[in-house]
Amino acid sequence: MSETVAEVGEFRLIERFTRHFTTTPAVVLGPGDDAAVVTAPDGRVVACTDMLVEGRHFRLDWCSAADVGHKAAAANLADLAAMGARPTALLVAVAVPQDTPAEWLEGLASGLATEAAAVGAAVIGGDTTRGDQLTVTVTALGDLEGREPVTRAGARPGDVLAIAGRTGWAAAGLNILSRGFRSPGALVGAYRRPQPPYAAGRDAALMGAGAMIDVSDGLLADLGHIAAASGVAIDVDAAALPVPEPMRNAAEALGSDARRWILTGGEDHALAATFPAEVILPEGWRRIGAVEEGTGVTVDGRRWKGQTGWDHFIEPQ
Repeated sequence: MSETVAEVGEFRLIERFTRHFTTTPAVVLGPGDDAAVVTAPDGRVVACTDMLVEGRHFRLDWCSAADVGHKAAAANLADLAAMGARPTALLVAVAVPQDTPAEWLEGLASGLATEAAAVGAAVIGGDTTRGDQLTVTVTALGDLEGREPVTRAGARPGDVLAIAGRTGWAAAGLNILSRGFRSPGALVGAYRRPQPPYAAGRDAALMGAGAMIDVSDGLLADLGHIAAASGVAIDVDAAALPVPEPMRNAAEALGSDARRWILTGGEDHALAATFPAEVILPEGWRRIGAVEEGTGVTVDGRRWKGQTGWDHFIEPQ
């Protein structure tokens, strides 16, 4: 039988947790001291943080420990990508009940380390404590490499709206799991381990993207943040977002709306950005709409009826 975290103890647990973490050239001093040291060649550090709570963001009967690690890292790394930054390091804080198997923490560490390594970053430290509910909090650091950050406030009328990555897949997977099913695997897997287009963020920054955002709460909801910050209107071309066959089949079987998944589903961590009309879109980006004079977000010129995405303090409809 696997030892629990209470049986292992704090310091042995930290040792078992951190042994999964490797280093990178950006890390001067990694886990093991009072604080880590990371280089900042640009002179500026991009930072973001995100929290995953059991029962709210993941369920242990739906996700393995490694899945949770991948999700937690991806949520933060995608935010850095949306600023046009290169990820350098992650800090991880974990609260766990006493009866949590120590192996679960090691699985979490493995998922975090693997996702970070995929973008050349490293997990450099954090904290562990006892808690009534499993909670994973990740802080990510990134380097702008001499560029200005791509914010939400740079969209201008006449710009092209484009997207890199996919939307709706994680929402479909969540819907499937919520109904008690475990397939199709492609959709369920998208919920468990999102696949953000990390490199597309830096490419967009290099090609002059005016505004950019990580699509974490739903495409329409997150485009609303760009519209509000930039003082513009955004219109989405629904035909530019076709429904993939696995999603169409799942929606028909479940009596759900695949189009709603694509437009309002979150957690795929696609990137949405605006570009001047004369810019040739970088590889991996595709046009899905336009920036116009006005306010708000429309689909094919019409306001969307119902919720536009996820809100932690509003029950879904």
